[in-house]
Amino acid sequence: MEDEARASHALTAQIAQLDRLDASLVERLRHEALTAPAPWKAEYGHYQSGGWWTTSLMNASGDAADVRIGDCTARPTALLEHMPVTAGLLADLGLSYMWVRLARLEANAFLWEHRDYDELDQVERHRLHIPLHTNSSAFLVTGGTKVHMAGGRIWRLTPTYAHGVCNLLGPDRVHLIADVYADDAYDRGPTSPRPPSGCRGRRSRCWPSGSTPPAAWPTSATSRRPSSCCCGCSTASLCPRAPPTT
Repeated sequence: MEDEARASHALTAQIAQLDRLDASLVERLRHEALTAPAPWKAEYGHYQSGGWWTTSLMNASGDAADVRIGDCTARPTALLEHMPVTAGLLADLGLSYMWVRLARLEANAFLWEHRDYDELDQVERHRLHIPLHTNSSAFLVTGGTKVHMAGGRIWRLTPTYAHGVCNLLGPDRVHLIADVYADDAYDRGPTSPRPPSGCRGRRSRCWPSGSTPPAAWPTSATSRRPSSCCCGCSTASLCPRAPPTT
């Protein structure tokens, strides 16, 4: 029991469910994300297989096509003007935003295992995810555990831990992602963490029955060896579909 409690605490430090959102609000947010005239951009190509697209709602420049995040006092982009429900939610949260994006991951697409924020100022900040359009084959992998970030909640990810993302079968996975600075508003906000539900253990089944593995095996951005398996295995050696390491 103590080992399970420690493991749950460790996982919660990496990813946690925060407050629930009203279902009708989530549906309106989803509609805006899927219909807004977003200038989707492919960035951070060395961290992905292809199929990872982002567009900015708040950033330093006000240009939605500016998607390489950095420290700043974020201001709304022109795209956010087309998304009044999303703008209202961001205002209601009252947080100090560093960057706010929509992120879209296509079917059979992967983000390799990586860490974020290393190149930024060493100040406390947090990453909040609001899943808007997802499916049961889309997972985040952190700490050797795969977690399906279900809709209807705000999630907190600590991206300084190594993590990867996959969308095996589709349709597209679309998240609203806000990088925020830690301050009094954040401490008063929807930040009480709960362990994520729906996560699968280290030795969970590699591929859903009847599905087809991806054409390219997920590998680390800094290594030729397979990283933690984006389908949920804690290491590639546990996965029957892993290629031999070199």
